[in-house]
Amino acid sequence: MQPDEINPPQHSSAEKHNSLVWILAVSAVLLHLLTANRYGIFRDELYYIACARHLAFGYVDHPPLIALTTWAVLHSLGSSLLALRLLPALASGALVCITAQISRDLGGGRFAQTLAALAILPVPIYLILDHWLTMNAFEPLLWSAALWAAIRLVQRQKPCYWIVIGALIGLGLENKYSIALLAVALVLGLLLTPERRWLKSWWVAAAVALALVLFLPNLLWLAHHNFPFLEFERNSRASGSRILRGPISFLADQALIMNPLLAPLALAGILWLLRAKSARPFRFAGWAALFVITSLLAIQAKNYYVTPIYPILFAAGAITFERITAVNFRWARPMYVSLALISGLALAPLVMPILSVPRFLAYQRAWHGFTPVRFEALPADPLPQYFSDEFGWEDMARSTAQAYAQIPQPERAHTAIFANNYGEAAAIDFFGPRYGLPPSISKNETYWLWGPRNYTGATVPVLGSNGKGDRRHFKSVDPVGRVENPYNRANEHFQIFLCRDLSPDLQTLWPQLKAW
Repeated sequence: MQPDEINPPQHSSAEKHNSLVWILAVSAVLLHLLTANRYGIFRDELYYIACARHLAFGYVDHPPLIALTTWAVLHSLGSSLLALRLLPALASGALVCITAQISRDLGGGRFAQTLAALAILPVPIYLILDHWLTMNAFEPLLWSAALWAAIRLVQRQKPCYWIVIGALIGLGLENKYSIALLAVALVLGLLLTPERRWLKSWWVAAAVALALVLFLPNLLWLAHHNFPFLEFERNSRASGSRILRGPISFLADQALIMNPLLAPLALAGILWLLRAKSARPFRFAGWAALFVITSLLAIQAKNYYVTPIYPILFAAGAITFERITAVNFRWARPMYVSLALISGLALAPLVMPILSVPRFLAYQRAWHGFTPVRFEALPADPLPQYFSDEFGWEDMARSTAQAYAQIPQPERAHTAIFANNYGEAAAIDFFGPRYGLPPSISKNETYWLWGPRNYTGATVPVLGSNGKGDRRHFKSVDPVGRVENPYNRANEHFQIFLCRDLSPDLQTLWPQLKAW
């Protein structure tokens, strides 16, 4: 052993087998499973089910792993809400365990491990994102696992952990491209500390090669399709739907979406990593976290993009709190834990489908309309967006079926159901077979790549339109139904138009319709 090698922290048997952490992990899983069926299927879940029925190495707005995961769920567990939401629930439990393990490997004792694990539970953004089968449910887990592997590399002096890091980064790129920011942050963090010596190992090259091999199928797909994700991101920013925040507002958002009582714990964590003498070997993780936060702040990213870095900050902050309260302030431990739990219990009904809708609305009124998390700049609806996007989809399919039934039978074989956004199209594909509807087509996101099939546009029920644009291209445009659910988004209230005789035909017009 070299003189500058780091001895792994010594822990008692009780600390190695912390039953409280397992209880918290199981509680997280059960919390999500017990509320899985409360409302309805989420907009993006519908879309990923559609993508799972068109397996490919890439999609316009996301990498392929979520589609493959959804395909596996559909073919093993089915399409019930409980089936769809089992893996996100398990991911939430795994994140609790990994956060505790990170705290342990950073030198935290039993209390620090328990507090770090507990900190994951009352985070509003996790309570939201771990409810759905989307890539956001797995992103914090992949980031935290990669950071844990980096900590173990330094702590245990084993460069073979680079292979683990490479595998997790590669897998993470197939889940969500944002993990590339973590990869850059880790390298910069190491370069800024004496641990830069670990970058000289041939294991680094092996890790990079492994990550690239795992990412290669999607990378080739992106290149073949002229990197549509970049166009999607550019258009998303230009659309005005994103909430663009200044530095102070962005940081204030972090306090809200992580739970204001946990914000000091995260702040203590980054300060401990950057300044504490005992954290010197892990200083790189503090610089990496700081780089992630400042980079996302600088580019005005969505506020929840920072959330995958929270676990390591909670893990480090728990160590700070444990050491400050080790002798003179032990009374602060049960008080802080109690306050964290109480705040979580108070916030949970605002971000999880715990209450019936009428009771939720009453509860939100008691909070004076407060919503901890806003994803997009949308008009005010009765429900927050993350709830409203679980309502109205089957109603829309049913209304579309009623309009479709008005079309003479001989015409139906040539009738294309056109949806103006991916949520509407995916809802028709999911619920439509129950009502005798054919699959939909859409100009939006990856649906555009799937094309108009053999339809000419002779007869087209159009969803999500005000009819103005349709009248420029169709000979006749007639309202034949209405979609309106009191709890879904206001922009999902629309008339269904039956349009006939498209000019030019759909095959000719399709390249011009792309809406990414």
